[in-house]
Order: sequence, then C-alpha cells, then structure tokens
Amino acid sequence: MAAAITALTLASGAVLPGAAGAEPAATEQCEVSSGRTPQAATPAQVGLDPGGVATAMELAVDPTRFNIQLYRNDCLIATGPRNAESGGVPWNLWSGTKSVVALVAGAAVDAGLLRIDDPIDRYLPAGLGDAEHRAITVRNLLTESSGMEVAVAAEGATGLAQLDPNVVAQALAMPIERPQGTMFRYSQRAVDLLVFVIQQAVGEDFQTFAQRKLFDPLGIARSDYYWARDRAGNTYGHAHLMLPPDDFAKLGLLVGNRGSWNEVQVISAEYMHQALSPSASMPCYGFLFVINGEPCRLEFPGLPLDAVKMSGMLRNDSYIVPSLDLVLNWTGLATFGASSTYTHDVMRALVLSFRDPVLPDPGEYQQRPDVSVTDPMIARPDPFFGTLGIGPYAYPGCNMIECLGETPKAPFADAPPGCLVLGCVGTDPRTPGIR
Repeated sequence: MAAAITALTLASGAVLPGAAGAEPAATEQCEVSSGRTPQAATPAQVGLDPGGVATAMELAVDPTRFNIQLYRNDCLIATGPRNAESGGVPWNLWSGTKSVVALVAGAAVDAGLLRIDDPIDRYLPAGLGDAEHRAITVRNLLTESSGMEVAVAAEGATGLAQLDPNVVAQALAMPIERPQGTMFRYSQRAVDLLVFVIQQAVGEDFQTFAQRKLFDPLGIARSDYYWARDRAGNTYGHAHLMLPPDDFAKLGLLVGNRGSWNEVQVISAEYMHQALSPSASMPCYGFLFVINGEPCRLEFPGLPLDAVKMSGMLRNDSYIVPSLDLVLNWTGLATFGASSTYTHDVMRALVLSFRDPVLPDPGEYQQRPDVSVTDPMIARPDPFFGTLGIGPYAYPGCNMIECLGETPKAPFADAPPGCLVLGCVGTDPRTPGIR
C-alpha cells in the first residue's frame, strides 16, 4: 500500500513530487479503493519523469477544466487545482454515459440474463415496435450499427429539457435505413433503447440493477449521483448520468483493470475484451467505447493500440490504456472556440514523460477533418418533430401529452433539487453528491 504523500502545489495543479533525477528502486503498484481516498504515488515511483508529468499538467489545466485526475498502476499521481472542490460534485458525463451503459450490459450478460447476439424481440413486450426493429440484435445496439437513421442533435435536444414522452417509443419510430451491422451510425436513440432492453432482460429497474452490480462494488453510493429519466420513467442511455469526477475515475480504473476491482471480477474479462475490441462496422468503436483503431489514431496521440476512451461532449473523458496501467480523467465545459490542440498537447507531454516503457513522440498536432453542423446526420430536425407527435418519425399514438396509453410526467418531475442539465449543486440534503 502506498503511503499518503503530501502534494506539491504548482501554479497549474498538483503533481505528487519525487526527487529530481532519482530512479525508483521498483515501480510502485497501488490497490484500487472503494473508499474515498485513493492510494497515491509520485510520478517517479511509477516510471514517469516528474518534470514531464508537471509539463502535461500545466498544459491540462485551463479554464475549461473542472477536475483532472491522472493515475498510473492504480496510483493517483497528479490532480488539477480545483479537484478538492469539484471531486464530489455530480457532473454530466454526456456521451460518457454510453460507456457506463455498456458496463451495465456486461453485468447483465455475465448474470446470464442478456445475450449479445439475441434480437431484441426476445426482450421487448409484445406489440411494441415492428418486426424490423425487433430484429435488431443487442450487439448492434452496443456497436451503434442498428441500421436506424440518426440525427444526432435532434435526437439529443429534447433530452436536455427532459421533454421526451417515451424514448423507447421514439427510438422504435426511427426509420431503418440499411441492414443492421453494415454501417456505424452514431445514434442517441439506439442507446436509450438498449437501456430499456437491459431493464426488460434483468427484470428490474435499470438503475437498481446498475447500482447493485456495478456501482456498489466500487463504493459508489446511490446518493452520489443522478441519472436522468424521460417523462415515462425510462433511464436515458445516450447521456445525462451526472456522476462526481471521483466516481468517474473509479469507472476508468475498473475498465483499465479489465473489469477487476481488487479481488472481485465486477465485469468478466471475456466481456471486457469484446467491449474494448473493434466492431465489424467500425474499427474505432467497440461496445459504446471509442477505441484506438487505425482511423482514430489522432484521438490517441502516441498511445498504444489498446487505448480506449469513455468519451463525452465538452471534453468529459476518461482515457484508459490497460497495457500502460494509465488512466486520465477530466471533466469540464469545453465551449466553442476552445483550443483544438488541447488534447494532443497534453497527451504528447504525458507520452514523452514515460521512462518505463519509453514511448515514441507522436509529433506535432495534425488538423482533423471538420464535421459540419449542416450534415443531415447532425442537423436533421425530423426526430424533434417526432417527439411532438408530428411527421413520419412519430411513434403511432405517441406525442407530448400521451404515449403508449400513458400520460407522461412533467419534465424534471423526478429530478432532485439542484440537478439540471450540467450537474447537481446545492445544499439541500436531497441534492446528490459526495459529502
């Protein structure tokens, strides 16, 4: 067990210090903790150059960052300057939520309650959705290759205000545009549908199952977080898990340890191998994880091929490299105009700090292709109107005031005090957070 070490506060953040130029006698290895104080080590103790890590942290800390945590060998080795005030505050993981859904799916698979190659027809109630949608497999929901049309912004817009009357019906109203499994298409609705399928498979509320099978073993209390639901009570899968950064880091460590948490295999190594491997339709994507496939190397500058990412909008990410025992978590609010070279610059400095092993320099930043907001996949408004019960993207009999024979609740009816879109703040005892 690593001893607690007083952090050296830098102008940019905190790096656990080591003697300049001193080589550690052996590489430190920590144990993950279900408690609230992770074991710590100096960069030198885990085979990194302290000056290089300090440089990486100086580059990482900017006004867009809410919380930064860097781990190697399960040891916390560097933090951001605002971590003490932000580590317990629930923050929207945005699409990082998708990767959490994949972990919960793994728990259901391991329990023998969900089968990856089953059509979802096996789990959906009779009469819900047509035969074409019911033929979609669990695997193709996990790999974003369901064949359904997508309109990324319009699908997600109504969730921001929790206007959705029933995301399951809304997903099943999205037209099928191509055979499943043939093309990767980044769908929000498909993941919302997957959550419902998992819930049906396990026979209990999705969040209750996730708490028992995933969060409890890691010491993540139900009072820590808020996971938003639509107006019918369905848990959102595409975004809106508001989780404290200290707990987000635990999930990154779990993935880095291939589903193991000390002596407990929370998610089987077999499932984790599948989840973190390229899918047939997209070499950069596994089971709702971004992975370091060849077309996505610019997402992982200088990192080995086993690098993966829980990737959220506004740079709410967990970079995980099992072969290096490396986890870098950061949360915040990267707005339009934020530096396009930020991630590359930080990662390059971190890569160059490795002494054991030595990693090649990824070189200067390369401009990435721009995705225009005029792309129909981004901007098509049809799903938004479908939510209102208007047009071909509306599920029969589903609109803002009635859906599947039920009257939806008011928006945010289930939200605790202080929880709205970005996160949860406030002193009300019902407001989630680590206290």
